[in-house]
Amino acid sequence: MKVSRLSVVGAAAGSAVLLLSAPAFAHVSVQPEGEAAKGGYAVIDFKVPNERDNASTTKLEVNFPTDHPLASVMPQPMDGWKVEVTKSKLDKPLEMHGEKITEAVTKVTWTADGKGIEPGYFQKFPLSVGQLPEDTDELVFKAIQTYSNKEVVRWIEPQQEGQEEPENPAPVLELSAATDNHHGSSSDSTAASDDAKSDSGATETTAASADSSDTTARVLGIVGIAVGVAGVAFGVLAGRRRTSS
Repeated sequence: MKVSRLSVVGAAAGSAVLLLSAPAFAHVSVQPEGEAAKGGYAVIDFKVPNERDNASTTKLEVNFPTDHPLASVMPQPMDGWKVEVTKSKLDKPLEMHGEKITEAVTKVTWTADGKGIEPGYFQKFPLSVGQLPEDTDELVFKAIQTYSNKEVVRWIEPQQEGQEEPENPAPVLELSAATDNHHGSSSDSTAASDDAKSDSGATETTAASADSSDTTARVLGIVGIAVGVAGVAFGVLAGRRRTSS
């Protein structure tokens, strides 16, 4: 009886260890190449892993947030994939570079015209996007992954604060603090100009100091020569006086 109980306990403990040590399933995610600053432009990559052993990923749909629409979305050509960009009318027009934008990209779809993402591999789908909003810290996308066996996985669940990650989390792009560079600010050029003036002033001061030092050295050299000549002359005269006496 005791042996039987011990066996059951050991089996349960072993199962717990396996569950705890099992790796978390990978999911569709999005990351910027470099920095995604508020108010600027960025290149972002949607990373799509293939989680199936018997099917390939043949299609990816990424739906863009409607509460923070992006007026500029440009996909990068990819071998083995066809891409389609879908635009929709905006309820509230955007203003960009002094122009009103009445429509924005709401969905980008990649469809494999070859093998797609085979088991054991992942693929990155890059996009150039902008202008990023300045009134939020993140952008939440919804991704739909389709496999060659017609299975569809919807990565659309938002992460709730203080709760565990959902089973099918939506890709989230974290935005960094705004910088002056994305607005074409002249602050950098002004700073560079100030640095140049500072360097120029320092150079002029150094040059003036060098000229002053050079002049002083020349004066001292001339005075030293004069003193030396005077000393020689004095010695000659003194020698003559002794000889005559």
